[in-house]
Amino acid sequence: MNASNTWTPRRILGAERRSRAFTLIELMIVVAIVGILAVLAVYGVRKYISNAKTAEARNALGRMANAAVTEFENEKMAATVLTPGSSSSLSRALCKSSSVTVPSSASFIQGKKYQSTSADWSADSAGNSGFTCLHFTIDEPQYYMYSYASPGSGSAGDSFVATANGDLNGDGVMSTFQITGSVNTSMVVNVAPNMLIVNEDE
Repeated sequence: MNASNTWTPRRILGAERRSRAFTLIELMIVVAIVGILAVLAVYGVRKYISNAKTAEARNALGRMANAAVTEFENEKMAATVLTPGSSSSLSRALCKSSSVTVPSSASFIQGKKYQSTSADWSADSAGNSGFTCLHFTIDEPQYYMYSYASPGSGSAGDSFVATANGDLNGDGVMSTFQITGSVNTSMVVNVAPNMLIVNEDE
């Protein structure tokens, strides 16, 4: 009787102590959850950094599109002096294509930044062409290579395309950001409501 009374409490007490410990399966579940959270955190950080870099292209193309519209609205006329009683026709036209890209080659922005010079942006200083016509430059080091294309005729149907190409990780696969605009029959420039984006994260 005494043996039974002393043995039972000890046995119950030992079971209670064992129930407080973690099992191997519980530890494995915790490790798996921590691993999943770590992977998600790394992906989130990479995505955040990538978005911060692609913001350069989005902002620059937005500026180029606004500059193209502004330049079109600047009416132009002949530089000659008008004689009394005469008139001069007004004309509006988009800036013509840039003859160069900035930088001049994608190799300058493959996995690195390029610091442009004022000469890069002023290659088309003569005439109604390129980045000079748009009054567009980038002073800070850039991740992307920029180009601008337009016939610059000023007639309805005329259009422009501003493009940014990048290779953030230097693997040779290029990303493309592109925004377009065109002159409608009312001689107003309509800019696309969204950018064309290809291989954003490469």
